[in-house]
Amino acid sequence: MNTPDLLALIGPIGWPEMLIIGIIGVLIFGKRLPEVGKSIGKGIVEFKKGLAGVDDEVDAAVQRQKKLDAKPADTTTMDTSAEAPANAGPSAQA
Repeated sequence: MNTPDLLALIGPIGWPEMLIIGIIGVLIFGKRLPEVGKSIGKGIVEFKKGLAGVDDEVDAAVQRQKKLDAKPADTTTMDTSAEAPANAGPSAQA
């Protein structure tokens, strides 16, 4: 029997399996179980805070991009000094 066939025999984890895993967890961690739960909880909270920070940064970047896209190009105040030479006056055109 190869590995994929063996994995097909393993079904979903139900209540009896969860109960066995819980008993094993109590046996392994014993008196430290509340500390382990507390540290796991703190880790989850920190992870959620990190995700919220990333979401805020992405939202801010999207808002900045929308502002840049919505700003119309101001073509009325273009600098035309590069087109005409600086010393060209009315006498230079004649």
